[in-house]
Amino acid sequence: MLALTIVLSVSTLTSKAQKTAPSWTIDVGQNKKKERTREFYFSWGYNSESYTRSNLTINQPSLGNNFVFESIDAHDHKGWDEGIFHLALSIPQYNYRLGLIINKEKDWGVEINFDHTKYIFADQHAHLVGTLDHRPVDTLINFNLNNGFYYYLNNGANFLLFNFVKRWHWMADKSGNIKVDVLGKAGVGPVIPHVQNAFFSNDSTSTEFRQQGNDPHFQIGGWNIGVEGALRITFFKYAYLEYCNKFDYARYSNLKIYNGGNTSTTLQNNGTAKQAFGTYEEILNLGVTFPVGKR
Repeated sequence: MLALTIVLSVSTLTSKAQKTAPSWTIDVGQNKKKERTREFYFSWGYNSESYTRSNLTINQPSLGNNFVFESIDAHDHKGWDEGIFHLALSIPQYNYRLGLIINKEKDWGVEINFDHTKYIFADQHAHLVGTLDHRPVDTLINFNLNNGFYYYLNNGANFLLFNFVKRWHWMADKSGNIKVDVLGKAGVGPVIPHVQNAFFSNDSTSTEFRQQGNDPHFQIGGWNIGVEGALRITFFKYAYLEYCNKFDYARYSNLKIYNGGNTSTTLQNNGTAKQAFGTYEEILNLGVTFPVGKR
């Protein structure tokens, strides 16, 4: 009888304990916030360029000129190596990137990619062949400013690309405060050069060949295609440093140049120049990145 009483008492206490004891559960991600599905980034930086040799074709029908400077050499004008803190940010060769990772799971994205590159026809003995003043010509020209020759895309050869982007996560520290990613990019877009040039403009040049400089201007001047590889180090999730190598091929056409007349006539700027060249760029950017989109 005593044993039965003890068993019943224990059973009753156990039942009450089950009703009154707190319920403990382990949260396995149920209360964890979902990450946003997309990621926005923006960067600003500076660059240096090396250009391939190219042919520059000049057409000035009103002057009887249609000639080519063959295999010319050109260089950039960095600007940032002369000091960037006493200049406006957009004076040196700068670049920016505006991008969106549209699928963070697969790391695919799109990007607006702009490089303010500067292209300068180097001082050199340039081979000129074609027609000059309606007469055939094949000669060497001492191409320099003192001799009345200059050809600048110095306010920008200006490559604009609309890129597809692929990102690969390479490594990260245990805290996730430092991450290293590799990005591949490829795209196509317009070039927007600032065209400034003169040929045979020295006062000592024979009057039959002497010209004025063109009216310097920006214009849509052709197209370019490029590929880029980048190493990105992200600090504390939001700030990053990025080093890039880029190859670009640009074709310029219908660049407006002097064609006779003066600033009050329509002839002055309706000659044309065209050329194509390749570019190798090294780029260093500082940027910010943050998640956007639905969770």
